Amino acid sequence: MPIGTARMTNLGLANSELHVAADLDLHPRVQALAHDPNTALLFPGPDAIEPWALPGGPPATLVVLDGTWIQAQKMLARSTLLQRLPRVAFAPAAPGAYRIRREPAAHCLATVEAVVQVLGRLEHDPERFLPLLRAFEQMVEQQLHFKTARPNPYFHAPRERPSDRERVRTMLAKEREHLVVVYGEANSHAFDTHDPRPSELLQLVAERFATGERYEAMLAPRRPLAASVPTHLELSLERFEGGETVAAAFDRFAAFLQPDDRLCAWGRFTLDMLQNEGFAPPATINVREVAARALGRSPGGPEQAAKALAANGTERIPWSAGRAGRRLAALGTILERVLVDR
Repeated sequence: MPIGTARMTNLGLANSELHVAADLDLHPRVQALAHDPNTALLFPGPDAIEPWALPGGPPATLVVLDGTWIQAQKMLARSTLLQRLPRVAFAPAAPGAYRIRREPAAHCLATVEAVVQVLGRLEHDPERFLPLLRAFEQMVEQQLHFKTARPNPYFHAPRERPSDRERVRTMLAKEREHLVVVYGEANSHAFDTHDPRPSELLQLVAERFATGERYEAMLAPRRPLAASVPTHLELSLERFEGGETVAAAFDRFAAFLQPDDRLCAWGRFTLDMLQNEGFAPPATINVREVAARALGRSPGGPEQAAKALAANGTERIPWSAGRAGRRLAALGTILERVLVDR
C-alpha cells in the first residue's frame, strides 16, 4: 500500500529485505530463513518471549509480518514455516503514533515503529534508529492534513444497515427450532482449597426453546463438596445424595439433543465444564453476546439482562430449583424478548 510502513523500513535499513508472496511457505528466501536457527518471528502472543531472552541469545534475523493486524494473523495462520519459528515480542515504550489507523490495542504498533523499538533495544542504542520514524511521522501528518483540507471525492452516503439487534434476531429466527438453552453448576474448589483441577459439573439443566421440552440432572460429586456449594447453588447438600453418574447423565443429555441443535449458554463456563467432563458440545450461541447486542451495552448478569429486555414484557418462570433454574429462565427470557420485541 502507498502508506504502508514496511517499505519505509526496508528503505531505511541497509540489511533489511522486503518480500511479497501469496504463499510464504513456497517463497525460497522465507524457506531459507525459517530453517536458520538464528531466525525469530516478531509477533505478539501468549508464547512469545522478549528477543533478548531467547536461550541461544538474541536472533541474527527478525522476521516481521506487515499488514493490518487481521491480515498479519492470517499470514501467520497460513504459514507452517513461520509457526515453527521462535516467537518474540516486547512491551512498547510508548503507544503507537499511527493515528490514521485505529489499532486494536495499545501495544499494537506500525511495522516501522516496532522495528525501531526492538532494534534499539537489541543494539543497546535506542537513539540509533529513531531517524527511521521521521518519514513515518511526516506521512501521518500529511494524511491527517489531506483528510481535513479537502472533502473526500469518493464519499457516498452510508447505506442504512440493520441494527445489531436486528441481525441477532434474524440469526435466532433461522435457528429457532434448534435452540436449546443450557446452564450448569459446578463443585468449585479453586479458591478454598487451591485444587488445580477444573471445576466438576454438579447440576445441568436445559430446555428446548421452541417446545419447552426439559432436561435436568443432579450429578453425584466425584470430590468432596466445596463449602460454598449450598450458598452459590442455592441448594441443600441433600439434593446431591444419590445423584447420577456423569456417564448416565450425559447419555440422557445426548438423547435429549437433536443433530442440528445449538446450545445457548451464558459465556463459556457451562460449555467448558461439559468439555472437561468429556462431553463435546454441538454448535453454540453465546447468549451474553446476544444480550449485549440487543441492549447496546454490557448486559451485566443473566438476570439483569433478562429484566432489562423484558421491561415491557413477562419474564419466564423458573421450573428447576436453585440458581441454575433461575438463570435458565433468564436465558430463555433473553432469547424470547430478542425474537419478539421490535
